[in-house]
Amino acid sequence: MCGIAGILSNDIDLRGQKPLIEDISNTLKMRGPDAKGEYITADTALIHRRLSVIDVEKGSQPMRFGKYIIVYNGELYNTDEVRNELKSFGYSFDTHCDTEVVLKAFDRWKEDSVKRLNGIFAYAVYDEKEKSLFAARDRIGVKPFYYTKKKNTFAFASRIKSLLLVPNVSRKVDEEGINEIFMLGPAKTIGKAVFKDISELPPAYYLTYKDGRLDIKQYWRITAEENHETEKEAQEHTYALVKDSVERQLVSDVPLAAFLSGGLDSSIITKIASDKYAERGERFNTYSVDYTDNDLYFKKSAFQPNKDSDYVGLMSGAVNSVHHNVVLNNIDVADALAQATDARGVPGFADVDSSLLLFCKEVKKDFTVCLSGECADEIFGGYPWYHRKEILFEDCFPWSRTTDVRRSILTDGFLPKGEEYARNAYEQTLKQTSYLDGENDFDRRMREMFILNMNWFMQTLLVRKDVMSMESSLEVRVPFCDYRLVEYAYNLPWSIKALDGREKGILRKAFENDLPYEIAWRKKSPYPKTHNPEYFKRVCELADVVFEDKSTPLYQWINKSALDRLIENPDSLSEPWYGQLMRVPQIVAYIYQIYVWIKNYKVEFVI
Repeated sequence: MCGIAGILSNDIDLRGQKPLIEDISNTLKMRGPDAKGEYITADTALIHRRLSVIDVEKGSQPMRFGKYIIVYNGELYNTDEVRNELKSFGYSFDTHCDTEVVLKAFDRWKEDSVKRLNGIFAYAVYDEKEKSLFAARDRIGVKPFYYTKKKNTFAFASRIKSLLLVPNVSRKVDEEGINEIFMLGPAKTIGKAVFKDISELPPAYYLTYKDGRLDIKQYWRITAEENHETEKEAQEHTYALVKDSVERQLVSDVPLAAFLSGGLDSSIITKIASDKYAERGERFNTYSVDYTDNDLYFKKSAFQPNKDSDYVGLMSGAVNSVHHNVVLNNIDVADALAQATDARGVPGFADVDSSLLLFCKEVKKDFTVCLSGECADEIFGGYPWYHRKEILFEDCFPWSRTTDVRRSILTDGFLPKGEEYARNAYEQTLKQTSYLDGENDFDRRMREMFILNMNWFMQTLLVRKDVMSMESSLEVRVPFCDYRLVEYAYNLPWSIKALDGREKGILRKAFENDLPYEIAWRKKSPYPKTHNPEYFKRVCELADVVFEDKSTPLYQWINKSALDRLIENPDSLSEPWYGQLMRVPQIVAYIYQIYVWIKNYKVEFVI
């Protein structure tokens, strides 16, 4: 993986902007600590920071072929197929890295080339003769791509922070951006980046830029199609797609491992990877995360029925992996909230972010690439809200069913259209759902839930995984995000997807003979968070600064007495702020992250 950035401008002579280009490059250093490269002319600058994974010696960027120059961030999982097709047209290759394949695919098929790629990517190709730019992002949105257009300057980057260095790009956040933070956060609307001057290229879109004209087009979307497979056929199909996706993502010229929680998804990945390593006489490495003294304070709930630590050893032993258990200090998890916020560029997912950041830093000491099980829950119906009808048919985001707790901690009159903003975001998402003619209300709702989860909950987790891992210079791949698997799962009848009335039933059935029974049929449990009161205490100490520092508007926006009541009575919270993991300690952490973001990013509010 890498960090990319670029500027096309008729207002600035970029040959005289070496300090600016160097500063932008440095914001991407953690994404690419192994090498850096630049392409600079009077009106164009392309910047690349490389984390070397494939063809370490020859894969330098920016890479040129004819009139085209590319900066690329990602991994292509059908490299061999695309390369072989290009060879049939007479192309030859000097490297075995996927960057060269993507570049020459563009030379051959132009904009249509992106439709041939299976992988996780964000890249830009500059045409020297036409002075135009083409940029694309992967279908699911695993890799980030932000951009800005101000006057006659267009710029793009892997990070929000990078774009804030571009001349004339302001740090202004208007009411829409504030609503994103308080009414939807830590999720955000696809295409938005909170800052007024910065946008996100949505997943499955590409853009072209030339002579001040910016055009954005969608190249892929999920569509409803008939599926008449039997239960056995669906089981075999699911197995084949998952296995193929994982095996494709094991290609690496540097050490590779996997995150193992002891849950279904990570265990499937671990099993497939371990089998491939065993074929060549090697043991596979796995990593799990826990918190100091977490066992002493864990409490079962409907959302978190059991601890991962009870199952990690069982799975590791079953595949004979070399297992590493990372135990995080609770104070460190709280103190890392600031770095996690700085890395994201906007307020984030509280300790769900900061713990992953610390975890990835530990993994990075020995490995450069890891596999992770994100997205299986969204596409195979793993979350409780898929199965509880009283939630399923509520006309709202199922992970944030009410804005009441959000509204309760804000001062009277602040964000008067906040609920309307959140409601509109929900309704606009439903319009993106594809149905089959004649589907009943239940089947239509399950398709809506799929799109809601993929476009919101999954995006939140993918941003988290990319940002926190790359801040640690660790590449994380997510096999369940293979678009072939996503398309297939969208069209699986619910009776098969939820086989035996279980969350992810078809996935369990497909792999039940490959996994220990206790893991194949283990009840879904979310990402492990700390239950230690030491963390909550430290977060409250950190958040005290919010009301001690009157230099930020947050002091006027937050209802301190309401927040204090939550802190004093955390069990009074009837609904989490967001999903299964953001309860009172995480709400307090989120408020602190907003404060850190305002201060560190020197945010200017215009409301």
